Amino acid sequence: MRARGVEDILITATDNLNGFTDTIRNVFPQSKTQICVVHQIRNASRYVVWKDKKAFTQDMKQIYGTPTKEEAAAALEDFATQWKGKYSYAIRS
Repeated sequence: MRARGVEDILITATDNLNGFTDTIRNVFPQSKTQICVVHQIRNASRYVVWKDKKAFTQDMKQIYGTPTKEEAAAALEDFATQWKGKYSYAIRS
């Protein structure tokens, strides 16, 4: 991108492919990187068995659908409490 004339990037949204975020930060050190919500939900859901997937994703939507950062943090805490016993790896994701 720099070779094509891009001088600075403020924010990037990625699917968190291995090394992609690190590469962006090496070239544009002040840029902020955010993982795409759709990709984050898909990545976390791959650790969930089929019979739980619908309930798991419905509960996860409560996090991303909140209007404020504080409400999202509370929803994440509730979500983690509910699912960490069964899907701790998905919660860490």
